[in-house]
Amino acid sequence: MTQSIFQIDAFTDTVFKGNPAAVCLLDKGAGDDWMQNVAREMNLAETAFLERREDGFGLRWFTPAAEVDLCGHATLASAHFLWEQSHLPGDQTARFHTRSGLLTAERDGAWIVLDFPALTASAAETPDFLADALGAEPVACCTSEYDFLVELADETAVRTLAPDHAALKAIDARGIIVTAQGDGEFDFVSRFFAPRHRIDEDPVTGSAHCVLGPYWGARLGKDAMTAYQASERGGVVRVTCAGERVRLAGQAVTVMEGTLL
Repeated sequence: MTQSIFQIDAFTDTVFKGNPAAVCLLDKGAGDDWMQNVAREMNLAETAFLERREDGFGLRWFTPAAEVDLCGHATLASAHFLWEQSHLPGDQTARFHTRSGLLTAERDGAWIVLDFPALTASAAETPDFLADALGAEPVACCTSEYDFLVELADETAVRTLAPDHAALKAIDARGIIVTAQGDGEFDFVSRFFAPRHRIDEDPVTGSAHCVLGPYWGARLGKDAMTAYQASERGGVVRVTCAGERVRLAGQAVTVMEGTLL
């Protein structure tokens, strides 16, 4: 069979920035092995697979190594794809049925607003090896449902970080979020490393902001914040905390359209 697939840069309005995701609206059902192989072939942080349902779309996310429970940038890319390719009217909310429950996306001018679950950060002990693995001294450490969160002293420490990715594999978590309060136009900055999923550094991680939003919201006394993920590609995320939910806003741009043969 042949199958269309798109590559979309998320959390940016500029091609070759933000976080690239592949998006595939399935013409018919596909097996898990096939989807995993496509994700491995695309070799991006995430490949999203959409399947039509009566009240929205089924959505699954695959890294090159495994299926994951929650992904922000590939959900943003999926919503952008549905509206841009006229699979969904521009004024209609995108509804996604996922392993993390019902997620939605709405358009707000040039921005796309995702409604995601808020995740709690709980204080954790600092592993003895962490400072050497990061090349920076942690100020605080926390765990969330998926990730290990490390706060550093300032924005410069986050931006200049050059961690030992092999050493970070020893942390039993989906990924390692490194963050600090912003010292300029952004309320906070972050980076995300997921070597266990064959992703040394993820360019912009929407789902990480499900924990970063509540974490910095409590610290800064704010419900609405603007964040920057300071990877080489970089990306801006607008974060609004609303109790048990977090609204994540970003932009997206299509880079490529292809056909799987």
